[in-house]
Amino acid sequence: MIAVSDNTRRRLRVQEAAEYCGLSVSYLDKRRHYGDGPVFLKIGKAVIYDTADLDQWLAGKNRTSTSDTGERNAA
Repeated sequence: MIAVSDNTRRRLRVQEAAEYCGLSVSYLDKRRHYGDGPVFLKIGKAVIYDTADLDQWLAGKNRTSTSDTGERNAA
């Protein structure tokens, strides 16, 4: 994974974004198709991810156990 400081925002194509997140291009493509992946920009045919959006999406994937679904009760 590439370390990026808070002051450095980069825009990455799908291949670079997958490498940045440690994921496959196919995984990002599927998440984008189903609408549950990171926020992205669409400029013409180009798909571009902002590293700040990738970091935010990854932070939302934190879990405490394998049975943790990530859903929180609104109590």
